[in-house]
Parts: sequence; structure tokens; C-alpha cells
Amino acid sequence: MLFVVRCIDKKDHLPVRMENRTAHVEYLKSFGDKLFAAGGLLDDDEKMCGSVVIIDVADKVEAEAFAAGDPYTQAGLFEYKTIDRWNKVLP
Repeated sequence: MLFVVRCIDKKDHLPVRMENRTAHVEYLKSFGDKLFAAGGLLDDDEKMCGSVVIIDVADKVEAEAFAAGDPYTQAGLFEYKTIDRWNKVLP
């Protein structure tokens, strides 16, 4: 099952994001083929302000565990996050 993990950074937390970026990217890479897509959200000034990850896991519990293990989450970067099941239609 595909899940979209959408996270919005706390205000003025870009330094926290940058300090943990390498660990975050390595964490994502560790999921191999389970990682469908990942990328940063950008604000109007083109600065990163959040993340979107689409991951293929067995259920929402596993998606929640994935999100909880993210170094960004552990560093307290996010103001909030949502985890939703996603149905790929196109392409």
C-alpha cells in the first residue's frame, strides 16, 4: 500500500532541517524499493519548509513507524504531519 507522509516544518526551523539533512536522506535511502518518491516542499521564497514522502508499506502502522523513525521527526523539525493512503492512478 502506498502512503503519503506530508510534514510541515516549524517556523524558523530551517537550521534544524539542514543539520539533519544528511541523516534524513540516508534514512530514506535505507528503504530501497519501498520508497516511491520523496522531496522537499518549498515556500514562496524557494526555501524548504516541509517534506513529502510516498512510501510502499504494508499498512498505516508501518507508515507511522517510518515517519517516527525519520531523523527530521526525531530532531523536532515538524509542526505537524499527515499520513494518508494514496491510490496512484497516473501515469
